[in-house]
Amino acid sequence: PKHLTPERLTRIALTELRKVPKLQNCDAISLMAAIMQSAQLGLEPGGSLGHVYLIPYGNTCQFIIGYRGMIELSRRSGQIVSLTAHEVYENDKFEFEYGLNEKLSHKPALGERGNLVGVYAIAKIVGGGYQMDFMSKSDVDKIRARSKASGSGPWATEYEEMAKKTVIRRLFKYLPVSIEVQKAVQTEERAEIDVTPAKDILADFNISEESFNIDHET
Repeated sequence: PKHLTPERLTRIALTELRKVPKLQNCDAISLMAAIMQSAQLGLEPGGSLGHVYLIPYGNTCQFIIGYRGMIELSRRSGQIVSLTAHEVYENDKFEFEYGLNEKLSHKPALGERGNLVGVYAIAKIVGGGYQMDFMSKSDVDKIRARSKASGSGPWATEYEEMAKKTVIRRLFKYLPVSIEVQKAVQTEERAEIDVTPAKDILADFNISEESFNIDHET
């Protein structure tokens, strides 16, 4: 995308390498694959915008989309008026009901809100209508437990943000976004649970591991 030039992406990537020294120990191909995924989606890696996180997992760089990245992708589809996600705490007044006439009402407590009990997401569709979903904290924790980076990165430092991203990602399956975006989100979800070989990611860009190694060495 025009707003994310190679020069800007390079500067951002170098900044992340300085901020997260463990990334320097990651396999170069996995780091390159993660950066290329960011470029393909037009999302800036790093925690400054919360679009994409580059997480070192052993010697592999893991690509994780943040909830703000999910919102940005939905906005570009042209079919979503708005997409929001919120936390629900035990002292809030909250009602949620599935059925033919779905209902959602949420009034946050003005004082002490208590412990987190769940998260929800609402998408307003162009032409009218809404899509919404709710996940309890236990549902979110089940997804977190499946992640390779469940004890580090944004899951450890920004739990609420990752919880909102989780419910948005589930809601994404029912939203009118492009096939490319749906595929990217599915790839990220699969990679978060089970390491996707970097060479397979590079293959999506028609780049062989051998040619990358040659360019890298050059």
